[in-house]
Amino acid sequence: MGKELFGTDGIRGVAGEYPLDPATVHAFGMALGSDARRLTKEPEVVIGIDTRESGQWMAEQVAGGLAERGVRVRFAGVVTTPGVAYLTRSGPFIAGVMISASHNPFQDNGLKVFGHSGFKLPDEEEHIIEQEIFRLRDGGVTPAPQKLAIDPGLDQQYLEYLISTAAARFNGLETVMDCGNGAAFELGPRLLERLGASVRPICCEPNGRNINLGCGALHVEGLRDAVMANSAHVGVAFDGDADRAIFVSGSGKIVDGDAVLLLAARALQAAGRLSGNLVVATVMSNLGLERALERNGIRMIRTPVGDKYVLEEMVRSGAVLGGEQSGHVIFRKYATTGDGLLTAIRVFETIERSGRSLDELTADLEIYPQRLVNVRVREKRPIAELTQVGRTIRECEEAFGASGRVLVRFSGTEPLARVMVEGPDLIQVEQFTERIARAIRLEIGA
Repeated sequence: MGKELFGTDGIRGVAGEYPLDPATVHAFGMALGSDARRLTKEPEVVIGIDTRESGQWMAEQVAGGLAERGVRVRFAGVVTTPGVAYLTRSGPFIAGVMISASHNPFQDNGLKVFGHSGFKLPDEEEHIIEQEIFRLRDGGVTPAPQKLAIDPGLDQQYLEYLISTAAARFNGLETVMDCGNGAAFELGPRLLERLGASVRPICCEPNGRNINLGCGALHVEGLRDAVMANSAHVGVAFDGDADRAIFVSGSGKIVDGDAVLLLAARALQAAGRLSGNLVVATVMSNLGLERALERNGIRMIRTPVGDKYVLEEMVRSGAVLGGEQSGHVIFRKYATTGDGLLTAIRVFETIERSGRSLDELTADLEIYPQRLVNVRVREKRPIAELTQVGRTIRECEEAFGASGRVLVRFSGTEPLARVMVEGPDLIQVEQFTERIARAIRLEIGA
């Protein structure tokens, strides 16, 4: 069942332009309201935003649409995506809406929906909402925003929950925290300070336009410099909605989601809590992670890219740990989505309990050379229909044998083909990446 508006992570685009123009955003609120009333008589929905300048007006349009369908709204204000997921599943809410474009620049925004379970909506329900949006737009929609006042107790509930999960205090742990001028800019420092850590916050001054701008989980150079300059034990960076975390060790080494999965898996295994000795990762996770887990008797299952798919496989297989190289890590005992703040707690706990540094905990992870190239495309035809691209991929795979991997996929939110090549030899990896990217440009390049 195809969908046009919803991608792998909700509806995303340029704020103010279709499908995030005021009329469509309002229609989204109405459609979600109709779906909510189908499920319960007196529905309530919680809404949260990140720090983009477009967040407030979008929240008010969603609230206006919900109000037209008789749905009550509570507004959490600036809060993280996993914060909205937690509030939705722990409170009286039939659904939660997070208005964020995650790691994208400030011009973009998005609409992400969670059901009362705390899980993102299944494809079938997204399809129903999408069809109602189209029906409403065809009939004409008059945007009617509803003014919103922040309920200050909501983000505090989430903060207290995070603190309740911590099994250790971080007294004496010198940390640097880069909040990417995003949703964690207040919650993040408050959390670690409450747990006893010494926190030096950076990029915690959002102005509506500087979210993810040269900072945060996608740009960790500034964090690394700050860790080294302050002789900190560890640094952590979040993206705009704080559902992912990337770390920097005391030596300045970047510790991504793969490395976090390894140290977390071993900690859970040692405690007898790694169900089935199993970890769920995506097709993007490095071969080095798979090999390191194998040495510890831990099996890794790969899924398509997207924490939604990681979580689905975790539920299916009973896994308690899963995540992505990009820093989305899901600890299923505590959350239904990737949560950067929760991941920081778990990593710092492991450091404290083991008495070892982040460098020591990840020292044996051998990373295979990996290259990722984005190719702008004019259309997203199935790879199997692209004759030259398919031939080039097969030739590269045959040359690798079992020693490397080739992955070509389309972005779920942008007009891009993503080419990932991984293998033991960097020169060969780079050559294969460029060969495949060139073939894509020739056949469907924009």
